[in-house]
Amino acid sequence: MSGRAVAVVGGVTTKWGVRSATWPELAQEVGAALFRAVPELRAEEVDSLFVGAAEPERFAFQSHVAPLAAEQMGVRPHRILQRTELACASGQSAIRSAYAAIASGLSDIAVAVGIEKMNIPSMAEANSSMGCVMDRMWDGPHGATAPPFFAMVAQRHMLEYGTTEEQLAAVSEKNHRFANSNPSAQFHEKSFPRDKLLRLPLIAPPLRLGDCSSMTDGAAAVLLVGEESARRFTDTPAWIRGTGQYSDFHNLAHSGSLTDWVGLKTASREALRRAGIGVHDLDFAEVHDCFSISEIIEYEALGLCGPGEGGRFVADGRSSIGGEIVVNPRGGLLGCGHPLGATGIGQAVEVFHQFARTVPPARQVPDPEWALVHNLSGSANVHSLMVYQRGGAA
Repeated sequence: MSGRAVAVVGGVTTKWGVRSATWPELAQEVGAALFRAVPELRAEEVDSLFVGAAEPERFAFQSHVAPLAAEQMGVRPHRILQRTELACASGQSAIRSAYAAIASGLSDIAVAVGIEKMNIPSMAEANSSMGCVMDRMWDGPHGATAPPFFAMVAQRHMLEYGTTEEQLAAVSEKNHRFANSNPSAQFHEKSFPRDKLLRLPLIAPPLRLGDCSSMTDGAAAVLLVGEESARRFTDTPAWIRGTGQYSDFHNLAHSGSLTDWVGLKTASREALRRAGIGVHDLDFAEVHDCFSISEIIEYEALGLCGPGEGGRFVADGRSSIGGEIVVNPRGGLLGCGHPLGATGIGQAVEVFHQFARTVPPARQVPDPEWALVHNLSGSANVHSLMVYQRGGAA
């Protein structure tokens, strides 16, 4: 979009996993971490706060969470205060809103924060809450929640292209290996070699436990500013160069092909066009691997490989360090967990630190300049993307 250039100039995450912390305590924790990480930032300078939160009403029994988060984080927004909700893309929606506000001049210094508390005493209640993301009247009662839906996607991809369980496991193995170098990841200390992944229990055939992202508590935050302030906070700003979004259905009866994600193709073309680059100019990507099959189809929809080639793409190491493009170097949703409102912001935090070269060597992308972040939401019916460029002039 036209207007000021906008950059992410700092970012933090809490520890993700099964946490005893409450929703407000996660807000406190991530706020304190952000001010420690960006000591040049004063609380009174934050004129806007955008809060990504998918289902606090159901998980934490709390609505009106934007002012609650502001209070817990110690800021008093005086230009824009809002919550963004787009299920699994709620966090990226917060960043996109902050970006648009700064670019248009409505805000100068904004924080985008994502917070989700998903582990509650009743797992049955938590799973019922997740079912509300789908079409509650039609798809939910028929059991079309996330695992069965993505299992159908995997079955269809296997039928059409011969994709194998071993290739699904290759996605999970790669992302868990990256998570082993990410202390904030839910599965930081757990090892998942491919033979172990192939022995884990089936959740929705062919998807096994290791093919599915987890119910996760956690928070993440990024600081966004206009071009005139970026160098005050960091020498390595992550400039937002392009963004795209597309929604083409909600009810599964209107989904069309399960393996041809038209929405992702359309939104990625828009984001890359705005950035002025092609997909092969990217050095790394954070994509939405809510299930292992998702990452495989995302390779194909982004144009990293042809239709049906995604399984071989990951199995051949083309999406790891030393391959054609590094995908999900922080560990992805499979390795880090998936606190809905925080996921998209956690991905942006990784982009900032990859550009600053402050991640452990085991997952540092060599000399990164361009990065893409992708989130899907619902039954892969909505796709949201952002393209970032390292450093350089505004």
